[in-house]
Amino acid sequence: MSESPSSLERAAARNLVKNYLRVKPGENVMVEAWTHTLSMSSAMVDEVRRAGGSALLAYEDDDAWWRAVDRRQAKPLGRLSDPEWAAVAAADVYVQFWGPADSARLEKLGQKDLDTWGDGWFDRWYKLARSTGLRGGRMATGWVTDSRVRQWGVSKQRWMKALLEGCLADPEEIAKSGKRLARAFSGTKKLRVTHPNGTDIEVALAGVPPRLYEGFPHPKDRAFSEYDMLANFPDGRVRVALDARRAEGRIVSNRRSYDETWFPWEVYSGGAFEFSNGKLTSFSFEEGESAFARNYARGTPGKDRAGSLTIGLNPKLDNVPYLEHSERGIIEFAVGRNAYLGGTNTSDFYGSVDLAGSEISVDGTPVVRAGKIL
Repeated sequence: MSESPSSLERAAARNLVKNYLRVKPGENVMVEAWTHTLSMSSAMVDEVRRAGGSALLAYEDDDAWWRAVDRRQAKPLGRLSDPEWAAVAAADVYVQFWGPADSARLEKLGQKDLDTWGDGWFDRWYKLARSTGLRGGRMATGWVTDSRVRQWGVSKQRWMKALLEGCLADPEEIAKSGKRLARAFSGTKKLRVTHPNGTDIEVALAGVPPRLYEGFPHPKDRAFSEYDMLANFPDGRVRVALDARRAEGRIVSNRRSYDETWFPWEVYSGGAFEFSNGKLTSFSFEEGESAFARNYARGTPGKDRAGSLTIGLNPKLDNVPYLEHSERGIIEFAVGRNAYLGGTNTSDFYGSVDLAGSEISVDGTPVVRAGKIL
């Protein structure tokens, strides 16, 4: 019989509880789990108690959830019980695991049904969490499901191991390198990205403060929206808005990227963006081009303009599905919306390519070289 939780799960949970969530003796911690996340959820509860906190494990059974879906009971799924609202109000710390496990079945429901189920509690939940200063995080290990593994063609064991190892990163180390980049990206400056694969693109920063996702929750920082106040585990990136009027050149990816407009269903690889006079003039992908083109065609104005640049900071991540953008030294270049970062692009479209091993310079001064943050 295999160990559960595993030693790696316990180590990851200990680092998250101690160094990211910083649970103190006597604090109340709420952990929301699904059937497929119980092992890591158990490790989190253990570590909360080890730190002297009081843990509440709220369990959602996958089969019971799907039976309600089959009965078309949107209203019960779209509201929280009074005891759960009371638990959220009393909690100091909150940990959420993604679910349910059958992500392919969830995709078939469509955004309309899922929006309906969220209407009864979503905004209210975040408003309450902001008002109480709730420190929380979302666990990416909940993404590791059989249906996603089949769809993305990855190893379930390696994916889970990579995510847990990413949770072992030192948040202070991530914060230190992120703050150094954030200082370099402050103000309105020219930024150039080059790579031997043919990438050579020059853009301009929008002149708004970069946003650092070092893995700490941000319940009181108004620079982070209510939906962005929770941390993601693992994480590690700095993201900055680009000037939507200025982009020239070509960027070619060597990592996967994903459709982030709703759930991470569509996968893109082998991508390239071409810009001229500030406008995206062409795009291509070896994988996922038809899906990208379909989403792009539906996008609102601004979809063909530079949106944002993300630099990965996590030294423990290496080509991990859906977290490529957090690998140290990688860049994610996006077109479309950046208003959530303080930019002027309000398009509803967001599309990106990821590139590892590039050189990035700001006003002619290198800040990243071959994946190393200088």
